[in-house]
Amino acid sequence: MTPQRLDRGDGIALAYALGPGSRCPSVVFLPGFMSDMTGDKASAVAGFCAAQGHPCLRLDYSGHGASGGRFEDGTIGRWTEDALFLIDRLTDGPLVLIGSSMGGWIALRIALARPGRIAALIGIAAAPDFTATMPEAARAAILRDGALRVPSRYGGEQVFTRALLEDGERQSVLRAPIPIASPVRLLQGQRDDDVPWETALRLAARLDGPDVRITLIKDGDHRLSRPADLALLRAVLAEFLGENGA
Repeated sequence: MTPQRLDRGDGIALAYALGPGSRCPSVVFLPGFMSDMTGDKASAVAGFCAAQGHPCLRLDYSGHGASGGRFEDGTIGRWTEDALFLIDRLTDGPLVLIGSSMGGWIALRIALARPGRIAALIGIAAAPDFTATMPEAARAAILRDGALRVPSRYGGEQVFTRALLEDGERQSVLRAPIPIASPVRLLQGQRDDDVPWETALRLAARLDGPDVRITLIKDGDHRLSRPADLALLRAVLAEFLGENGA
């Protein structure tokens, strides 16, 4: 895959891949914190959409993957704006949003910003308001020093900045009812070391819409990218595309 790029207007180019298709709805995959559009889940979604004739937009937020910009300059609000910039210019009609981990939080913010376009939302280990659940010692270090770098269990290191924490307060969605009426499906592993599975229950309780379902995978981890996990994701997506998910 060779990504394409669009300058968001300030000299920073955002990378994306838009799979062909003419059927509605279109699908948008939103990756997680320090992740990108080349992961197993994003690729599985793109392949399924291509086979069924539905457009699929994958993207990298600024500071992620093949996009320009510094990761340390990003926030939930900034990355939501990045995604909206590409969605508004590259897609038409109804959308199915798929958000992985932090991408689930961003998907919720997008659904609130474009309510008339959202056909459905799928969260994979969705992590809304994760900045508010960080250990107090880590939060104090970030506020004191401006940033905190910690090793990632997936390789490399993760960077948490003061701007990310402060903006996270503004972007919070779990403190009040969430006025999203579209169908929502939440896939959550119960062996997730990053997002407690109870987060899915809390999110479901906050969503206003009546069509909200949670699927708990007892032996599932945070990534949910095993063959069986990807098959489940395709089956859930097929519900909204009107296709056979096998």
